[in-house]
Amino acid sequence: MSVEEPSWEVDPDDDWGVAVIATVGRQLRLRREAVGLRAADFAVAVGYGEDMIYKIEGGKRIPRPEFLDRSDAVLEANGLISAMKEDVAKVRYPKKLRDLAKAEARAVEMQLYDPLNVHGLLQTPEYARGLLLMRRPAYTRDEVERYMAARVARKVVFERDPAPELSFVLEEWTLRRPLGGREVLRRQLEHLLEIAEFPQVELQMMPMAREEHAGLAGGIEVLKFEDGSAVGRSPAVASGRPVTDLRQLRILELRYGIIRTQALTPRESTDVIQGLLGAT
Repeated sequence: MSVEEPSWEVDPDDDWGVAVIATVGRQLRLRREAVGLRAADFAVAVGYGEDMIYKIEGGKRIPRPEFLDRSDAVLEANGLISAMKEDVAKVRYPKKLRDLAKAEARAVEMQLYDPLNVHGLLQTPEYARGLLLMRRPAYTRDEVERYMAARVARKVVFERDPAPELSFVLEEWTLRRPLGGREVLRRQLEHLLEIAEFPQVELQMMPMAREEHAGLAGGIEVLKFEDGSAVGRSPAVASGRPVTDLRQLRILELRYGIIRTQALTPRESTDVIQGLLGAT
C-alpha cells in the first residue's frame, strides 16, 4: 500500500527553499538513474506513488525525513541521501516561521504577550493543532502539519544552555475557554505549570477583572540579543512588521512593562492556574 503524503508542498515565494528542494530532488533522481531503477519501480520499493516521486525529484514537494531514509536504503546510497535531511530540515517550515525561529535561537531575553491565545511557545501539540484546525478559511492538511512541526521545533528555546530569560503574560480568559475540548485545556494548564517551574521563565496572568489594561492594542514580542540589539513586533506598531528602531522598541517595552505591572505576579498566576486546573 502506498503512502499518500511523503512530503510537504514547496512555497513558491521562498526562493532559498525552492533552490534547496530542487537540488535535493535532482540528486535523488541522479542516484536513482545511476542504479538503473525506473521511477515506477522505485515508487513501489519505497511505498509511495509514482506521481509523488516525480514531484519530489522535480523539486515540487519537500520530502519527509523518513522518505529520504527509505530512499537511501533502496538506492544503497550509503548515507548520502539520508545526509540531505539536514538541508531539508532548514527549509521544511514556512519562511516566516524559520525567520522567527532563527531570531528566537539568538535571543538572550524575550518579552511575549498574546491577548488572543496561549502563546505559541507555550502551547501543547494538541492545543496548537486545535487552533490550526479552527482557522477559517481552513488550512490544508499539509499546512497544518508544517505549522505543527515548526511549532514543535521552536520548543528548543527552553532547552538552550545558557537559557534565555523568558517573560510571558497570558490572558485569564484564554486559560478558561476550552478550545479543543476540556481534556485539551486540562493538559494545556498542566503544561503551563510545568513550564512555570523553569528558572528562566516568568509566567504571569492578566485577570479578567482588571479595570485598566495597557495591552488592548494587540500582542507584543520583544527579543533582545547578546550584542545589545533587539527586534520587536506588535500589530499596533509598523502594522505588525518587525522593528529595530529604538523609538519604536521603547514604545513596545513601555507597553509590555505596564502590562506586567497590571498582571498578577508569577506566584499568584500559578496559584490561579492550579485552581483552574482543579475546576476543569
